[in-house]
Amino acid sequence: MPSTNTVVEDEYNLMRPPGISVHAGRIHMRNESLAGDERFEQFLEELRQELGGAIDRVMTVKPDGMIMGMSAETFWGGVEGSEKFTAWVQERCGLTPATGAAACGAALRELGARRIGVITPYQPVGDDQVRQFFEGLGFEVETVLGLKCPSATSIAEVPLDEVERAFRAVNSSRVDALVQAGTNLPAVAVAADLEARLGKPVLAINAVTFWHALRRNGFTDRISGFGRLLEER
Repeated sequence: MPSTNTVVEDEYNLMRPPGISVHAGRIHMRNESLAGDERFEQFLEELRQELGGAIDRVMTVKPDGMIMGMSAETFWGGVEGSEKFTAWVQERCGLTPATGAAACGAALRELGARRIGVITPYQPVGDDQVRQFFEGLGFEVETVLGLKCPSATSIAEVPLDEVERAFRAVNSSRVDALVQAGTNLPAVAVAADLEARLGKPVLAINAVTFWHALRRNGFTDRISGFGRLLEER
């Protein structure tokens, strides 16, 4: 996970079943600015330069599974780019990582959703990558709403009521499910509550990725309070 992220580790620990531990390899981010498309892309390039070292360090605990606790990089380049990223991590450490992008695809298929509304904390260039990824998997993307957070740390400071308003803004009778990208956006609790009220899947990236990591590693624990995926699937 990026060194600037204060949400993903906390949300994973809230959801983890007894007997499972979460250990973070932090990717050193020297410049947290995300102001504008160009800077957003520079941020990702800096992340790529530091990612290998973070993987190497966290592998010293001899983990059984790996999660990429940042979602933007896993959407980049559409389906092909996402698959290349997964293959690169696997080659680096021998583990196939659970990624936000792949997890969302698996969750939407599991729940039978076809048309989606998406929220992100990203700049427009990031929103375009998210749209391309989902459309590449065959989903219809009704709307992508990016909050254009100006820095990596400011993502975690988005008020919960603003997260809910964003979800509601991309919801309509035409949409089967709502999806949130951006692991530093505090959305797990909001999504679970809103899902119960709307009567349709509301997928927070951290809950979905943690679900995917558990299930692909053989853990079938049903965990309450974080949405129907972890409770029922």
